[in-house]
Amino acid sequence: MMRTMRASAKWIMGAVAISFVGWLVFDVGMDVGGRGGSTFTDAIARVNGEKIDAQTFYGAVRNAQEQQRAAGAPVFTMDDQQELEDQVLEMIVQQVALQDELDRRGIVVTDEEIREAARNQPLPEMLQVPEFQTDGQFDISKYQRYLQSQQDLGFLLAIEARYREEIPRLKLYERLTSDVYVADSRLWRIFRDQNDSVAADLVTVFPQSVIPDEAVELTENDVEEYFRNHRNDYIRPARAWLSYVEVSRSPDATDSTAALERAESILAELRSGADFADVAMRESADSVSRLEGGDLGEVSRGQHVAAFADAALALRPGQISEPVLTQFGYHIIRLQSKSGDTYHASHILVPIELQGDHLREVESRGDSLDLYAAEQLDPTALDATAGRLGISVINAGPLAEGDRLRLAGSIVPDVAIWAFEALEGETSHVIETGQHYYVFRLDKLEPEGVPPLQDVMETVSFDATTSKKWMMAEGVARQMRQDIRSGISLADAAASHGLRPVSLPFFTRLVPNPAVSGAPAVVGAAFGLPIGQISDPIESERAIFFIRPTEKHLADSAAFADDLDALRNAVLQGARQARVQFVLRAIRQGATVEDLRQEIQRAQREQQQDLPVPQTGLGF
Repeated sequence: MMRTMRASAKWIMGAVAISFVGWLVFDVGMDVGGRGGSTFTDAIARVNGEKIDAQTFYGAVRNAQEQQRAAGAPVFTMDDQQELEDQVLEMIVQQVALQDELDRRGIVVTDEEIREAARNQPLPEMLQVPEFQTDGQFDISKYQRYLQSQQDLGFLLAIEARYREEIPRLKLYERLTSDVYVADSRLWRIFRDQNDSVAADLVTVFPQSVIPDEAVELTENDVEEYFRNHRNDYIRPARAWLSYVEVSRSPDATDSTAALERAESILAELRSGADFADVAMRESADSVSRLEGGDLGEVSRGQHVAAFADAALALRPGQISEPVLTQFGYHIIRLQSKSGDTYHASHILVPIELQGDHLREVESRGDSLDLYAAEQLDPTALDATAGRLGISVINAGPLAEGDRLRLAGSIVPDVAIWAFEALEGETSHVIETGQHYYVFRLDKLEPEGVPPLQDVMETVSFDATTSKKWMMAEGVARQMRQDIRSGISLADAAASHGLRPVSLPFFTRLVPNPAVSGAPAVVGAAFGLPIGQISDPIESERAIFFIRPTEKHLADSAAFADDLDALRNAVLQGARQARVQFVLRAIRQGATVEDLRQEIQRAQREQQQDLPVPQTGLGF
């Protein structure tokens, strides 16, 4: 085994990483490979009978959050949090399932294998360490001397853990792929698929266009029968009916005036001799350019909004602009140089934001929402708070599970998760967007299922009409086939139904013409029929086709012989990866998973529902 691993030193870790891609969403800093029950009783999930306790799960979630924050992508909303938790649970499921498979196959790693691998197959990150380089190349002797002299127990344990995890996966990879073989006959078929090409004439019968609406007779009984026969096509997800109140957080004219006054004050300071870069670092709201003293570098017209670019290009080098208004606020621009539509400028951004009395008023109204309306089990709390604040309760309409709520053109975070966990009549926490504070109330929750016919009548009627058009289009295709068999040309047979052939330029089996993309039977007929022969009608999901090949270019066997080795290596690599991915998917699909999170949340909410309903404190 170790001889094989030493011979594979250059690709061992790469192969493992490629083979098991998708199995490690996050490095969550946990070990789920051990067996035995947890000492904690609050199981979040069970995977193949193994309990995943809350402490383990939420510790993994926290580690994943830290990784996201370090990468500059912090979790802000309930939607983000839900997605992250789902990813972490899936990662745990995959790890447990994979470890179970390794155990089932009796795949283990010995201490000696770890020592040999650590000495002769350094981890990828080690290859880039400058101390291990000689003349710009990795020098394994330097690495081995370092490893031998290493006294840091934590480092050595971390290295051991990596190899203890990776080597069994490599062994599994080798077991799964050792018998993968590709015959020359298959390689020749692949080469032909890449290089055979054909040109053809195509007639496409689209039912929706060849059969006009007025040609379809549809009765009420037809619609009802179609619905009975296709009920499962109309299953829809759970839906939540919501009401909400909103408090605007948008700046008004007084905020805009205050921002302009501040921009003019900054401009006066600059004109009195203050250093532009110093003022920009102190005052600008542009967090990126502020660090460079407001410097935006050299850009071309079109890279900034039009009002900014027009103002910058209107300046002379060294000149400072009056405040320039864009959607981002007021800009004070200093031009450094320009050439045509290219310019180098710096700026100070003064945003238009809530301030003064307006800020205090908005924050007070937001506090009232939080105090009187948010997280209440009394459904009247929302209406009472709306009356207190002089605002209206608005109906948001139904929200389907899995969708996100969009109001005023923007997605409102959190509510799409909260709505399907809440109790009817319950109100949400205060949900904050850039423009509003919201509190939502769950008015009704409808479970997943088939709706009554009257609720989907329009959709079912359209589908029933389409079905009849398909049957009528099949009749058109049968008539065309009969005409063609009687000696009528493809063009004339098509013309009698208002259709005409389209000439398709040369295409291959692997890269078909867009007109027949998604219709593999049509592509196969184009290559399988003799030149000039017209196919029978060929149905796909979207249309019925007739195709007639007009010219073919066949693959060159001499070129195949020249490319054989490279093609074999590429196909073998793909076949090995496909084998591994197939097995991994089977392992994952075979895992028994019990996700207990919703049960725990439901129990907590029912417990909360049993508590006394708090008064709103509004006096009515």
